[in-house]
Amino acid sequence: MPISKENSRIKSFKNKGLDQEEMRRRRNDRTIELRKTKRDEQMLKRRNVAVDDEPFSPLKDANQMAFPASLSDIWDKINNPSSAIQLEGVQAARRMLSRERNPPVESIINSGFIPLLVNFLKTSDNPTIQFEAAWALTNVASGTSEQTRAVVTAGATLPFIKLLSSPKTNVAEQAAWALGNIAGDGADLRDYVIKQGIIPPLLQLIKPDTGVSSLSFQTLLFIIINLCFLFCQISFLRTVAWALSNLCRNKNPSPPSEAVSMILPALCHLIHNGDTEVVADAAWALSYLTDGPEEKIQVVVDANILPRLVTLLAYQEVRVVTPALRAVGNVVTGSDSQTQAALNCDLLRYIANLLLHPKSTVQKEAAWTLSNITAGTEEQIQMVLDAGIVQPLVEILAKADFKTQKEAVWAATNFTSGGSVEQVVYLVQCGVLKPLCDLLDVKDAKTVTVILDGLSNILGAAASLKEVDQVGMMIEEAGGLDKIEALQSHETEAVYKLAFTIIDKYFSSEEEGEDESIAPATTENGMFQFGSTAIPQEGFNI
Repeated sequence: MPISKENSRIKSFKNKGLDQEEMRRRRNDRTIELRKTKRDEQMLKRRNVAVDDEPFSPLKDANQMAFPASLSDIWDKINNPSSAIQLEGVQAARRMLSRERNPPVESIINSGFIPLLVNFLKTSDNPTIQFEAAWALTNVASGTSEQTRAVVTAGATLPFIKLLSSPKTNVAEQAAWALGNIAGDGADLRDYVIKQGIIPPLLQLIKPDTGVSSLSFQTLLFIIINLCFLFCQISFLRTVAWALSNLCRNKNPSPPSEAVSMILPALCHLIHNGDTEVVADAAWALSYLTDGPEEKIQVVVDANILPRLVTLLAYQEVRVVTPALRAVGNVVTGSDSQTQAALNCDLLRYIANLLLHPKSTVQKEAAWTLSNITAGTEEQIQMVLDAGIVQPLVEILAKADFKTQKEAVWAATNFTSGGSVEQVVYLVQCGVLKPLCDLLDVKDAKTVTVILDGLSNILGAAASLKEVDQVGMMIEEAGGLDKIEALQSHETEAVYKLAFTIIDKYFSSEEEGEDESIAPATTENGMFQFGSTAIPQEGFNI
């Protein structure tokens, strides 16, 4: 859509105070929130916790060994030359770490058990003791960063990676679980396990012998993942998907590009799986990979995975919708072409529904996503209008919780900043002024600044149509003028300067008294005239 003459006249002020980085907002300041959301849906680190019949353990003896009285008893058993007694000691340590409400992880570490347990990972002739040792170490690695590093320092990483190729499924899965805990601790340990060679054997967990050396790794990867769907137990696949998501986590620094290239084809398959947990973890992985600069986003866009991510927004389970929406939201923080790629997948149809989702956190994410779409081109803003999203946006501006309202404020202001005059007129017609003015007295200075920017943009559009007086009256009737005047004494410089500018530019008059010539024109059926567009009176509560 070509820029109208009226629109070009307001370019000098419409972006005032809003640079591109502000208009297209990333989540650099939301790491804690992201961690919390992920923790609520799927733990970044996980413990094996046994139940009475120990379904995860291959040892189901009728007469289970009683707990040793002390760590010294376990130590004596582990150091006994008898492999049977050693197994009893390792199993006792594992039980202690698995069953107790407050497992004695620090005592296990301080007593020197970790190197002994790591050595048992290498006993290839005894997969049972390998499994028990791996389970115990997994629970240690699920603790604090210091506890996780104790496992790594003891040299467990390479033995665990080797165990990914174990012919015993339970051993391989337990190794994947432990490595997922290590990778989930932070970027440094994530990169460490990647450098140690975790990815190829992790992707081949269900294919003990590839036997096809002539195939490219990419082709082989597709074969492996397809076989995974046919032969792998679902719990195994869940563990693999979760471990892969931890390999994609953290962005300071981001995962190595070579690792992403290896993992991404697997995620493209996993996200089509029928299991909710598998799909959720694959979506979380993609949300991590898209959280960054345009180059990172483009890698995911080029993988042709956006259509599936968008359709997941209609998923029944919120634990799938949340990471899918985060991933798609990250994509639309990118360039206009990347935003358009998401819009071409019918994204706005889903956003319209999610803005009114019963879960407030989903509403907030949808509003944040919309705010980055309305920071796009006029054509993209027109798509928002055509999708019928403006009315739900106004509704959440008026009624949603404050976190969602803040995102909706950004969406509305970006709309006024990038939209044509005609589009801004439509936004006003839909009743955006009242909820914006209602929010001018919130205590969050940044939100107030963004609202003032939006109101300034609206008044600027009105000025291009010579309708400032009418829009000014609407703002005054909505209670906005009194609040803007009061904001001239706000403690935040950006707020009081914006408030002063608006009052000085649009509400100052040298003349005293009322002038009938400035009253807004009305049509025969009682509608206010805004430029060439008639606006229903009742729509603005005037």
